[in-house]
Order: sequence, then structure tokens, then C-alpha cells
Amino acid sequence: MDKQQIPSLTLDPFGSAAAQAAPEEAAPAQTAAEPVEMDSTLTEEEKKVVEEFAKKIDVTDSTAILQYGAAAQQKISSFSDSALESVKTKDFGELGDMIAGLVTQLKGITAEEDEKGFFGFFKKQKNKIATLKAKYDSAESSVNNIVESLEQHQIVLMKDVAMLDKMYEMNLAYFKELTMYILAGKKKLEEERAGTLAAMREKAEKSGLPEDAQAVNDFEAQLTRFEKKLYDLELTRTICIQMAPQIRLVQNNDTLMTEKIQSVIVSTIPLWKNQMILSLGIEHSNQAMEAQRAVTDMTNELLRQNAQTLKQGSIDIAKESERGIVELETLQNTNQQLIATLDEVQRIQAEGKAKRAAAEQELGRIEGELRTKLMQNSK
Repeated sequence: MDKQQIPSLTLDPFGSAAAQAAPEEAAPAQTAAEPVEMDSTLTEEEKKVVEEFAKKIDVTDSTAILQYGAAAQQKISSFSDSALESVKTKDFGELGDMIAGLVTQLKGITAEEDEKGFFGFFKKQKNKIATLKAKYDSAESSVNNIVESLEQHQIVLMKDVAMLDKMYEMNLAYFKELTMYILAGKKKLEEERAGTLAAMREKAEKSGLPEDAQAVNDFEAQLTRFEKKLYDLELTRTICIQMAPQIRLVQNNDTLMTEKIQSVIVSTIPLWKNQMILSLGIEHSNQAMEAQRAVTDMTNELLRQNAQTLKQGSIDIAKESERGIVELETLQNTNQQLIATLDEVQRIQAEGKAKRAAAEQELGRIEGELRTKLMQNSK
């Protein structure tokens, strides 16, 4: 394991920056629910640095106390702004819409059947395959565009994940630096109160001089201001503690989205393309099967129709072949008509004979009347 770099402490707020390397022990993992001693997170070398730095602190220098740990606080502030900007620039909604659009594209491919009847069958199958291919081509173009955009987002997210790892390490370094400032300050504060302040009080009590009493009050006020400064540093340290899980949360979201995009690219899209190939293959097979079925059905129908036609024709021919040239029924009818004709002729002849006999008598009577009349006129 590489030797960890120890943060450098300074009383100059514009002095050297803290080291960026992360310590071996992840100090922010300690939470308020499980408090630990601050120095338990430090290595022996870091504890020595704290000891040496505490000796350099001058609590009577108001400017130095006012700016104590300011460099570390400024780095935390800048760091927080960077983390916030990273979160603000994440637009997972767009990625979600793109993936949803991809799903819609993949689901929207269906084959439609419009043609009916035997003679429209082959045209229907041709149109069906063409329509299916056209839909796949259109969907594939849209899918490729979406995948290209997803890949670009994935690259950005992967860079963000790496950047967040660096931010996490920086946060650990800042946390360690603040911890060392706080420990050094508390050590110095404790030493000054137990040593210098106690000695000054003892001197004031013995001398009874007001300037000695004022010196005690002034020094105690300076220690109080320094204590408040350390409290501010503790608040900043707490921000570092809270920042660690926040960074991991954002990083986890980026990682999950990256994995989802990866799953779409390496699993969903190839599966869909395989499904496209299978669908077209199955459609071709179905087309051949349907064509064979249509031909078989039509062949059977033609055979049934031909058999029926042959049956009817054979029956009609057999019936016709069994008939005579002149049928008995025809002769009987003809004979009946002939007899009826002879009877009618005989009746007509009898009526004519009777009419002629009656006419002869009438003619004799007319002739007699005429003769009688002529004889009467001759007299």
C-alpha cells in the first residue's frame, strides 16, 4: 500500500493547500450515531504533526485566530460548489425519456393483414413482409440514433463517476485536514487554559492590580474567541461528514444509469435485432406454409368440383343412352292424339252430312216456294 500523504497545516490562510490524497482510513464513515474520538482517525505521524502545529499557535494573535483553518474552510466551500454543480447538471429525465422512447419503438412493430381471398393471398403475403421490413428499417434507424445518444450519455456518466471518486477522496483529505486543525486547536486551548490562564489568574489574585485582572479577562476572551473558531471548524467538519454519503449517492445514481444504458446496448438491442431476424424468418416460413396450405385447399376443392361434375355428367349420359329413339310415352301420346283426331274428324264429317241433308231440304222448300210463286204470277 502506498504511504499516505499527511495534510499540511498552516496558520496562513493563503498558505499551502492541503494534500489531495485520501487517507487509508475512511474517516467520514464515522457518523453521529457512532461517535469516536477525533484522534482515533489519525495515524501516528499525523498525531505528531498535530503536536508540532499546536505549539505554533499564538492565541494572542487576533488576526491569526480569526483566520485559523480558513484555508481548509475555503476549500470545503469551493468543493461544495463543485459537488452542487455536478448534481445540478444531471438530467436523468432525458435519459429516461430516451429509454422509454426506445421501448415504444421496439413494441410498435407489428404485421398487418389486409388482403383476403385465394387470389389476393400471395399479394397479401408480399405486402405483409414488405410492411414488416419497412417497420423494422424505420425502427432500426430510430433505435440506432437513440443508442448513439445513450452511448454519449454513458461516456459522460462514466467520467462523472471517476470525477466523483476523486471528489470523495478530496472530501476525505479535507476532513482529515479539518480534524487535525481542530485537534491542534483544542490541544493548544487546553494547554493555555491549564497553563497560561491559570498562571495569570494566580498572578492577578496575588497582586490585586486591576491591569492584571484585565489581562486575565482579555486573555480569557481571546481563548473564548478561539474556542468559537474551533466550533466553526467542527461545523465545517460535519459538512464533510455529510458530503461523503451525498457524493456516494450521486455516484451510485450515475453508476446505476450507466449500467442500465450498458444493459440496453449489450442486451436489449442485440436481443431485439435477433428477434427481428427470427420474426422475418418465421414470417417467411409462415408465408411458405400459408401458400402451401392455400394451394392444397384449392387443389382439394378443384378435385371435389371435378368429381361432382364427372358424376353428374356420367349420370346424364347414362340416362340419355338408355332412352329409345321414339319413346313409348311418345307413341302412346301420338296414338291418343291420332284417335282423338279421327274422332274429331268423324264428328265433323257427321255434322257436315247432317247439315248438308238439312240444306237439301231447305233448298227443296225454297225451290217449291219459288215455283209456286212464279205459277201464281203467270195466271
